Amino acid sequence: MKKYSITFSIILYAIVVPFLELNATHVFNPDWTPHVRIHEVWQLITNSGIGVLCIWLVWVKKETNISAMLSLLITGGFLLAFILKGFYGGSMQYLDGSEKTLLGINIGVLGFGIAFILLLFALLTKKSNK
Repeated sequence: MKKYSITFSIILYAIVVPFLELNATHVFNPDWTPHVRIHEVWQLITNSGIGVLCIWLVWVKKETNISAMLSLLITGGFLLAFILKGFYGGSMQYLDGSEKTLLGINIGVLGFGIAFILLLFALLTKKSNK
């Protein structure tokens, strides 16, 4: 179960997020400055690269703890950025005021919140690679 929880989290940040952000609302948003775009693409490439490393750690090296810790940094980093958004003027709303939600909760917060909890459980359970 531990390996699947970690893998679920990796799929969210390494595959789903880039899929959702390689479009006109993010990377190709005409209202974004080129400087902002390079940071966005850098973050997507870095997180996906870490995701590839984490998948290899879990499924080839049978090392779940390091993979879970790296994945916690990524998912927790997003959650912390969301919590701190008032300090730097961040928002999960698009320029038109809309926001992607599920059950009234922002999908990023919901998905990464679930992933973060699963990763914590993966780290706190006894070492088992099954």
